[in-house]
Amino acid sequence: MRSVAPGANVGAALVAVVGIAVLAAVAALAATPQPAAASSFLKIGIYDEAQTLYGPVQRTYPALNALHVQVIRLNLYWGGRFGVARSRPTVSADPADAAYDWDLYDRTVDYAQQYGMSVVFSIYGTPGWANGGKAVNVAPKNAADLKNFAYAAARRYSGTYSGPDGRLLPAVRMWLAWNEPNNPIFLTPQYKKVSGKWVIQSARDYARICNAVYDGVHRTLISSEKVACGVTGPRGNNGPATARPSVSPLAFLRAMKKAGARRFDAYAHHPYYGNPSESPTSVPKTSNGAVPTAITLGNINLLIAEVTRLYGNKRIWITEYGYQTRPPDPIYGVSYALQAKYLKQAFGIARANRRIDLMLWFLLRDEPTLAGWQSGLYTTDWRKKPAFNAFASLRR
Repeated sequence: MRSVAPGANVGAALVAVVGIAVLAAVAALAATPQPAAASSFLKIGIYDEAQTLYGPVQRTYPALNALHVQVIRLNLYWGGRFGVARSRPTVSADPADAAYDWDLYDRTVDYAQQYGMSVVFSIYGTPGWANGGKAVNVAPKNAADLKNFAYAAARRYSGTYSGPDGRLLPAVRMWLAWNEPNNPIFLTPQYKKVSGKWVIQSARDYARICNAVYDGVHRTLISSEKVACGVTGPRGNNGPATARPSVSPLAFLRAMKKAGARRFDAYAHHPYYGNPSESPTSVPKTSNGAVPTAITLGNINLLIAEVTRLYGNKRIWITEYGYQTRPPDPIYGVSYALQAKYLKQAFGIARANRRIDLMLWFLLRDEPTLAGWQSGLYTTDWRKKPAFNAFASLRR
């Protein structure tokens, strides 16, 4: 879920400088389609829970069907306004516990199944009872609470669990652990002083979150279930003393490994562009000539290489991507024609990379205020942009 402009939060790099020639070579590899290495498993879809979860669903799902969407993503809120567990359950691993309210999510998986779409659930948001009454973006005190919730959710949506009407609920086989934990909007604090030194507290907290969601989901022993960790935002300033500290993707990945994030089935990332002059093949640059810390589609192989070094040959999921349009966004928007062109180009890059299994576009429909995002395939009044046909024509 995007809450800030794609070019925001670009700070000073604190990672080691590598040779410019090496960087250019790797970036060129990332941006150049390689048919011999193309993925035969790429699934494509949409992330727009405002439409799929609580929007005008009678209009949303036919629109998704017209786009030939294979996968939809939405947050499965543990806590918060739409949280399943707004009060503490008595038996947290039991999906039938009276404290749990699954109605909104049962409805969504039913709609998705009706239209032949798979669901990716992103488990997010800590209930106040699990973190001492703090905000949803503060990690739980006891990771076992999250593990038990993840198990309850995976069990409910295992494909063998009966809903309130006695029918089996549809199966969900793809899961994400949190959302953009390197961004303070979604996980705070990002840094903490320990013995007079700054540590990446978000990575420490996230290692526990990743392990809890992975262990909870896989407790069902269903071999086809996949859990992705990371779910990182594209940028971070690596500045613990700044007004809005955040962590760049590679620094976060290394720190979560060091903090004990043990394993996952896929690594998820959101490789958004930094400004409207960047195409999907553009390699991030800095004004002072330092090695950029952003990870976009143009240099995603840097991230893939680091995932490989730390965790082996894990699959890569792109669980958010998009270009805003101008109109209506006057700052980060591109023309309607460029949005359509960049959409096709971006999905082509993903398909050309044999490590990438999933790519989701954000959004289906523009958000109604300029404080939100305008990367929809529809305008706010449901007029199709050229990107609608570009998406519908993508190879499945």
